[in-house]
Amino acid sequence: MKVGVLALQGAVTEHIRSIELAGVEAVAVKKIEELADVQGLIIPGGESTTIGKLMRKYGFIEAIRNFSAAGKPIFGTCAGLIVLAKRIEGQDEAHLALMDITVARNAFGRQRESFETDLEIKGIDESVRAVFIRAPLITSVGNQVEILSTYQDEIVTARQGHLLVSSYHPELTDDYRLHQYFVDMIRAYQGSMS
Repeated sequence: MKVGVLALQGAVTEHIRSIELAGVEAVAVKKIEELADVQGLIIPGGESTTIGKLMRKYGFIEAIRNFSAAGKPIFGTCAGLIVLAKRIEGQDEAHLALMDITVARNAFGRQRESFETDLEIKGIDESVRAVFIRAPLITSVGNQVEILSTYQDEIVTARQGHLLVSSYHPELTDDYRLHQYFVDMIRAYQGSMS
């Protein structure tokens, strides 16, 4: 198994380290052809508008939609969550528009630009340390979306089948259990294909 980390912007090396801690090989994905070599893809944080522009420029929008259509798991963190969302508040156009969620960018406002907290996440035994940096929030979900965790009654982790998203940066701590959860999603996908 090999997990790709979309390397257009964001904490690519940190995600690779977290996936490797979960015992799986991870590679940076810089060209659409490299998607064929991976069974799961992480879209890291950064600036969602910039990531969206770069994805359009290098042909990743259609390529990642095809990757998703094949049922291959995708994990979007922070800006990656925004990129996966079908609806972005205050914007006419979404990016990949794969996950049935509505998101608000920089939802915690300027006064809460960065903070850390412990989250209870469904499917993970003990609380997970979460680093929020200018984090988006999921403001609404479709009926196929499972809410995995909330912070102050706001949705910050969710899953829709083979798609996983978090408002925060799980790669910025030594706790790799959310990456392990994603690796388990890929294993389940591989099991369903055999």
